[in-house]
Amino acid sequence: LSMKGEWPMKEKEFKKLVKQVETKKLTKKERSKAPGEFLDLNSGFTHYERKEGGDPSKLPVVLVHGYSTPYFLYDHIFEALVKEGYTVIRYDLLGRGLSERVKAKYTPELFANQLKELIDWLVPDGRCILFGTSMGGSIVAAFCAMYPGLAQKIVFYAPAGMDNFKPPVYMKLATIPVLGKRIFKLVMPKSTLTRATDELLHQGDAVKDKFVRDLAYTMQYKGYLDGTWSSLVHTILNTKEDTKYYKKMAKQHIPTLVIWGTEDKTMPIYQIDRMAKVLKDAEFVIFEGSGHIFLYDEGERAIAHTLPFLKEE
Repeated sequence: LSMKGEWPMKEKEFKKLVKQVETKKLTKKERSKAPGEFLDLNSGFTHYERKEGGDPSKLPVVLVHGYSTPYFLYDHIFEALVKEGYTVIRYDLLGRGLSERVKAKYTPELFANQLKELIDWLVPDGRCILFGTSMGGSIVAAFCAMYPGLAQKIVFYAPAGMDNFKPPVYMKLATIPVLGKRIFKLVMPKSTLTRATDELLHQGDAVKDKFVRDLAYTMQYKGYLDGTWSSLVHTILNTKEDTKYYKKMAKQHIPTLVIWGTEDKTMPIYQIDRMAKVLKDAEFVIFEGSGHIFLYDEGERAIAHTLPFLKEE
């Protein structure tokens, strides 16, 4: 995010958003102001939205977001799927959005358990279609490995979790004992908001500013930084374990679509070669000129390539 005057967002507003990071407690009163609903799961209080599409012949769809941005990341995909008749559920991962900041290691297993409990509550027989973007890919893979037979189709948008991932220096710094976490919590409030729109390659300033404001709103609640640090160390960078889950998932031969953008700066597309070897039955689509969060940046393009896959018998 550039603060040199070419953006509608003023530098004063941006600085204010940074200063507001982790200044509030996520209380019942705060949750009562928010749209969506809440479930008190064993894994943690979970914020979600469920909307009926009206076609009972179609399996419910559950959308799993990624590392830092909560369920609003699926705004465009969510509404498009509902219009197609699907009942769609999206939710905030633990530590993000308005879901509980639990005191635990944020591992793929923790997130998979949260997803299982959510499905137990909201999907009558458990059978559903799962979407996973970025870190959400690792979570979906872990879920399928731990709870086989529930996911009937899978859609991955630029998924994380391949063991050939080469993490940038700033990620490696977070793993330094004691000091790494301190550095992370010192630099991440500004860095996260500054980098928030780096992957929005096809949107104007107004959309980018809204994205920053929406993300900053959820970052104001205490525990966000602990959760994202732990997720980075125990899920994003735990690629050997993540890849094992993908391999276990592959043995179930679940119909899977993988879409990746050529300009992805967060989860670079070179990982697609490794994933093609792990998920040998999957269908792969490459989006030329797309960044990491094309599901938000280019929602129409993403859904146009996804719907035919969902409709395949």
